[in-house]
Amino acid sequence: MSIGLTAARNLVDEALAVGRQHGFKPLTVVVLDAGGHLVAAAREDGASNNRFEIAHGKAYGALALGMGSRALMERAEQQAYFVTAAAAALGGRLIPVPGGVIVRDGGGAVLGAVGISGDTSDNDETAAAKAIQSVGLEAQVA
Repeated sequence: MSIGLTAARNLVDEALAVGRQHGFKPLTVVVLDAGGHLVAAAREDGASNNRFEIAHGKAYGALALGMGSRALMERAEQQAYFVTAAAAALGGRLIPVPGGVIVRDGGGAVLGAVGISGDTSDNDETAAAKAIQSVGLEAQVA
């Protein structure tokens, strides 16, 4: 099972709402299905250029390695050569900083991932996790 278009659009809307509620800088939100395919994306007015690529890399890397991008950052700090090699193997589509969150259903199955870029990495992750939880799914940040 994967995230469908309706759920992905809801995740985008919820993430942007969280960002506005908390006063975050303009966000770019990417939602990928379990296979790493783009389902939905949005860039708020005022978001800087290339935020899509960063948000995509956070989500894609999380899916590819089966851990939230916060855990990828911790792994990069401990095993820099591994993460560098993994990024190369993924064609550079791995951004190992918080903001890439795996989406799971109630039974623990991976449905996809949300990647956000635009504010601090911690705030990007907060927006993703709160959006996922607000639609009744589970957020895996680590």
